[in-house]
Amino acid sequence: MRKFATLLLAGTVAVSALATAAYAQNPMVGGAAMYATKNIVENAVNSKDHTTLVAAVKAGGLVDTLQSAGPFTVFAPTNEAFAALPAGTVDTLLKPENKDKLVKILTCHVIGAKAMAADVAKMAMDDGGAHKVKTVGGCELTLKADDGKVTATDENGNVANVTVADVEQSNGVIHVIDKVLLPKM
Repeated sequence: MRKFATLLLAGTVAVSALATAAYAQNPMVGGAAMYATKNIVENAVNSKDHTTLVAAVKAGGLVDTLQSAGPFTVFAPTNEAFAALPAGTVDTLLKPENKDKLVKILTCHVIGAKAMAADVAKMAMDDGGAHKVKTVGGCELTLKADDGKVTATDENGNVANVTVADVEQSNGVIHVIDKVLLPKM
């Protein structure tokens, strides 16, 4: 019986190590583990760096969309990126009467396909260094990849740097960015 218990414990440790190794491939975001088996919303709510984004997604009524099958590529601005907007902008956008504008801004951060950083780099290289893509919100982003650094430029010329790439989700991928991408209004 003792030998069986030892074998069972060793097997449990081995399975646990394999499970941990499978999740270790995904980078941590905002101090939280990101699991490829969870969807975009399930992971984002755990990131202390994305509380503003999560509040905006809830206010915009986009939770169900970002929990759906996808696939999606989300360029996820940090709290610091939202804080860099002019004073009062976030509070104004979160008001119910500004929901349409908020949704437009948020959906300009979402592409209706899964694009890992290597995919972005290949598309940019194939297109002469920059790849234009339409977002779910109808905006056009220009994606570039130079020396392993991925950027997304909005229609106003604002450049967001990807600070954490390839955070796999069950319904796509998140790339953490340092600026809020804005549509032409």
